[in-house]
Amino acid sequence: MRGAASGSGEANDDMKLAPRVSRFLDDGLDEMADNTSHGLLVRCLAMALVAAILRPLLSWKICLSWLAVMGAMEAWAWIAGETVFRTRRTSTAARLHHLATVLAISGGWMALGWLLWVSGSAEGAVCAAILWLAVIFLGQNYSQSSPIGVVAAGGVPAGAMLAAVTFSPHPLFPHLGPILTVMILAIVLCADGAARMLIDRRRFAKAGEELAQSEARYRVLADNVTDIIGLTRLGGERLYISPSIEQALGYAPEDFVAASNYDHIHADDREAVTRRMRALVERGGRETIEYRVLHKNGQVLWVETSFTVAAGEPPRTVSVTRLIDGRKALERELKQALERAEAAAAAKSDFLANMTHELRTPLNAIIGFSGLLRTSDALSAQAARHAALIHDASGSLLEVVNSVLDFSKLEAGAVELDCRPFDPLVESRAVAALVADQAEEKGIALKVSGEGEGGALMGDAPRIRQVLLNFLSNSLKFTKEGSIGIMVRQQADGPESRIVRIEVSDSGIGIEPDQLAMVFERFTQADVSVSRRFGGTGLGLAICKRVVELMGGAIGARSMVAEGSVFWFELRLPVAEAGALQAPGTALASPEPERPLRLLLAEDLAVNRELVQALLAPFDVEIDMAKDGVEAVEAVQRTDYDLILLDVQMPVMDGLTAARRIRRLEAASGRRTPIIAMTANVLHEQVQKCLEAGMDDHLGKPISPASLLEMIARWTTVETPAAASAERLAG
Repeated sequence: MRGAASGSGEANDDMKLAPRVSRFLDDGLDEMADNTSHGLLVRCLAMALVAAILRPLLSWKICLSWLAVMGAMEAWAWIAGETVFRTRRTSTAARLHHLATVLAISGGWMALGWLLWVSGSAEGAVCAAILWLAVIFLGQNYSQSSPIGVVAAGGVPAGAMLAAVTFSPHPLFPHLGPILTVMILAIVLCADGAARMLIDRRRFAKAGEELAQSEARYRVLADNVTDIIGLTRLGGERLYISPSIEQALGYAPEDFVAASNYDHIHADDREAVTRRMRALVERGGRETIEYRVLHKNGQVLWVETSFTVAAGEPPRTVSVTRLIDGRKALERELKQALERAEAAAAAKSDFLANMTHELRTPLNAIIGFSGLLRTSDALSAQAARHAALIHDASGSLLEVVNSVLDFSKLEAGAVELDCRPFDPLVESRAVAALVADQAEEKGIALKVSGEGEGGALMGDAPRIRQVLLNFLSNSLKFTKEGSIGIMVRQQADGPESRIVRIEVSDSGIGIEPDQLAMVFERFTQADVSVSRRFGGTGLGLAICKRVVELMGGAIGARSMVAEGSVFWFELRLPVAEAGALQAPGTALASPEPERPLRLLLAEDLAVNRELVQALLAPFDVEIDMAKDGVEAVEAVQRTDYDLILLDVQMPVMDGLTAARRIRRLEAASGRRTPIIAMTANVLHEQVQKCLEAGMDDHLGKPISPASLLEMIARWTTVETPAAASAERLAG
């Protein structure tokens, strides 16, 4: 089998070799035909001259007969060569036919030499030797690009010459050894020269062909690329511009090369481009410049050009230019889109700020007065219950407003984390205590438990309580009976951090699997009927998701219909230093003023002024009223106050302007009265504006008795209000 395979392989090699040999022969014969056809006239003149010169040595009949025969053979060779050289569409037989004519012509010359050699005279022998060597040299010279031609026009005549001298002894030269030796040496030298010329010519031909191919390739690229390629001397003279200039800018390449270097550049950009080009020429290297140019029809176009200082003598600049009108148009569109988006965001922010203020302002009175009424002894039990319902409903409305506000802050990236030491288990129990009464009313068991590591960590405890309280509120909302559990797990994550996972599980109605993935999306609830039955905006879990992600954690849920749900979040938090933990943030009793106080309340709405008076009526607090900023500034000039409660949006003069006026008045006296912004403007940027205007703190509406008393206590018991204000601004 191997033998068969080997035989098959050899047959295949033979089949592949045969075409290569045939191509080699054909190319060699074609090259020989090319060269011999170019030497026809010279050979004909040489034949006539030789026949005339040799007339004294040979009879005129021999000379004339030789000349006639050689002329006929040259004609025969020319006809055979024309078929090969002119058309190049011929067969190998025709090429061999031409080879035969070349051999015949060489034989004719060698025969003439032989006639001179056998003439018996010394002159004839010398002429014969010279003629033979000349024929050999000239034959190789005319056929030097073709190995076959060298053999036919040089090798064959050389062999014939040596044979003639060897087998036709000359009576005058009995010792042929030196003659043959010199002839062989001459043939070797001639062959060496022919071989060298053949090799050099082929090398030069190959190099020329490669150069032509390379130039053709680059020419194709330069002529067909859409970018404009240019070559310029450092002085500014253009040497080359690609034809793409015509399609791009409308100029013919030759016209553009002849034009001044910077005429096509827009007048407004010409000086800048010229300056940068001069700097580039001085330092070398590469630079990309965007500028405007003028189309031949006058149209203004944007281009981007990469300039490179090319090495060499003299140095030149290579430029590659492309039109960027489309990109510039896209940049303009993107800029306009950005401006529209920023305007829309500003409009959204203004709308949110305005709506927040407009909603919180009436809620301030509703929540405040309903809170007072439900604890009043003057109401009947039913009236007190109605007041409590109003208070709860207004609280729910406030929760909706706060949810929308929180979500907007999170989307805008305006929420900053406040990391302090806290204990996750203690905070979870504190949050559970807030909803314990609701759970007890529904007969639902509420349990808090912990696993793993314990102790204080560093984190934003209020945000964590916000997420946990939302989980608990949802569980209470969707659980009719059974239990709700809070599990706090801490796991070591290196010596300086821990992974905290808090889960809230319930035995509620559960969530369908295809709806579970959407519960963390904004304005989404598991079922449309849920909103009708249980209420809610669908923002709570979306806020939780963004809060947890802001803290670098993960959040998720699993649920089974009619069996309950488990909502969880997981955070990686650093371990707090020993002793850094303070008391948990549970609700404390509202502090009462420690001494008699005199307050200035600047508020344009009478209902809000009446509410503050009612909330502070049980305490030794004297309150002066101002309806706008102008009255507030005048009151400060007349009276010294322990505290100023200043609304922001007021007629005549707003609270920010009033605060600045008051601070300028106090600058001369050295006194600084604490100013609290009591306003429905609660957005982050709004609070910052209050602090920048000179106010010391911010109390958002709707206000509660506890928050109002805490704010009064904070700023009337501090001995150095200026230091407290600086701390507030730094925080």
